[in-house]
Parts: sequence; structure tokens; C-alpha cells
Amino acid sequence: MGQPRTDVPHLPVPGPADAPQPPAPAPHPTARRARRRVLLPLLLTAGLVVPLAGAARPEIPAPAPAALSRLTPAALPSAYEANRADAAEAGRMAAAHGDAHRARADRALAARSRRLLSFDGRGPGLATEVLGDLAHADRVAVLVPGSDTSLDTYARFHRAAAALYGDLGHRAPAGIRVAVVAWLGYRTPETVSTAVATPARAEQAAPGLRALVRQLHILAPARARVSLLCHSYGSVVCARAAAGLDVDDIALVGSPGTGADTVAGLHTYARVWAARGSGDWVAHVPHVRADLLFTTVGFGPDPVSRAFGARVFDAAGADHSGYFRPGSVALANLARITLGRAPEVSRG
Repeated sequence: MGQPRTDVPHLPVPGPADAPQPPAPAPHPTARRARRRVLLPLLLTAGLVVPLAGAARPEIPAPAPAALSRLTPAALPSAYEANRADAAEAGRMAAAHGDAHRARADRALAARSRRLLSFDGRGPGLATEVLGDLAHADRVAVLVPGSDTSLDTYARFHRAAAALYGDLGHRAPAGIRVAVVAWLGYRTPETVSTAVATPARAEQAAPGLRALVRQLHILAPARARVSLLCHSYGSVVCARAAAGLDVDDIALVGSPGTGADTVAGLHTYARVWAARGSGDWVAHVPHVRADLLFTTVGFGPDPVSRAFGARVFDAAGADHSGYFRPGSVALANLARITLGRAPEVSRG
């Protein structure tokens, strides 16, 4: 997601007109409650949107996704090859369209070293990438990104996945194989938009995330542990998909809320974790939820609060984009969660 604004308006120098005035009469309690119902959604929207910067995504032409038969472990290499070919064609079309940035992003995904479980280069773009040997993995982490993630910004998302994959490889006991799945499987909300403050995109994304998890249990060994690592708005997506989902752990980082009042409200058998770094601006987002016109604005209680009931772990000084930074406390704990080593996770 974007970075918080650092510009601060200059305050006027007090003059005679600024002299203290007699206090106004206190509003009636009914008026205060009505005003609060209006202001809280606006405050939440401001908390999510004002600190951010983003640009509208262009509609980029690309071929339709590759037609694939039902995926099996044996079919993974051919699926990867077909999706790389699709990415290469998307790169050629983007270049012909005059979008050099998208063309570079597509070509990077078309490299022979990349393992694309799915790819759709149309519009903002979708992609599911595997790092590691999924067909033989004992531990699988699924990364679910937050707002303003698209093929245009995919390199940033890939760096997070690669950092986690490297840390998992370093920490995994001998004989334990790991894989990371970077799932850009939904159209994320833009950081400067009203969509980022409502659950609509998460509700649209949840069926796709459930389908991915079912697919992973076909493609990975039966013994594999699957964990969801959900960043920012991605935590809202994970919460919408959580009910009955066959995963072992769900970790929420930099979360504005989930839409549920407590962990019990997620209706999951998975262990639910939450963390927020001391440098993360999302701490200042009002944790409220209100019905406004035909939608719900806000995501409710803070996932790192005691009342929510998640297992809170240490993210040290991570800022909003720093949970997957190599060498960080947050990344080490996310790796331990993925590996199923709960006693080693340092608590927040």
C-alpha cells in the first residue's frame, strides 16, 4: 500500500480574533449519537485513504488466460509453461500498446525460472505464482496481498514472497520442503478509493481464495500444512474466506480489521495470529464498522486487541510495508508460523 503523507499544514499565528470565547452549549445526547453515526465512517475512510497515494490502473490489452485441463501434480510443469507463454504474449501486446512498464512486468513473469499457477494479463492483471516445489512441499504459505497490488506493482509483491521463501528455507528442519504461493487472485482496491474502506472486494475475492486452497490440497502432498499470511486489506479477504477453510494457520499483519468482532466470528478451526509493527500507520485507523447507505464501511475491532482473541506476535518496528523485510522480526515469526513451530513465535 502507499506511504503516509508527511506534509503538515502551517498553523495560523493566534491573533485577537483567536481569543478564548465562551463555551458553546453542549449538544443533546441524541444529537451526539447521530453525529457519531455519520462521522465514524468518514473518519475510517479518511484514516485508510488520506495517508495513501496511488494511481488509477490503465486497461491493458492481453490474451485470454491459457486454457488448462484439470491440474494435477504431474501436470504442473506444463501449466507453468502455458502460463509463461501467456505472460510473454501479454508482454508483446503491452509493448505494442505503448505501455513499457507493463511489458517489463509481463516479461519478468514469462522468464523460465517462474512458476505461474495462473496468469491473466488483462486490465490490472491477476497471477498466482509458486516459489518452490509445490508437488513435494510439506509446508505451504499463501500470501494474500493488500490494496494497490496489480501486475504493475507485482515486483514488490514477488520480493515479499521471495523473502519469505528464503527465510523458510533457512529455518526448515532437514527433510522438510517448503513452498510459497503468491496469490494475486483478486482485483485489489486502489489505495485512493472508497472501495478500500468497504468489504465488497473481499467478498468478491473470497470464493477464489477458497478455490485456491482446495487446489493446493490436490497439488501438494496430503501431509502438507497450509498457512494463510494476509497483509492489510488482504486480511479482510482471508476473514471472508476463513469459514470452514482447510488451513492450519491464518496470520493477519497490518490489518485494518476483519469485519468480525472476535476470532470466533471467523468460524475457523485454524489458529489465528495477528501482528502490527510499531511503525505501521494502520494503528491510527479507527476500528469501527457502520452501515452507510447500501454498504458497510469499516472493519470493526482491532485484530491485535485482547478482546479480538488472536495470538498476537511480535513485529517489532515494522512499518506498513515492512512485514516481509529480510532479517526482520516479523518475517522470522511468519516463517515460524508457516513451519508449525508455534512455541518459537515471539509474542507481541
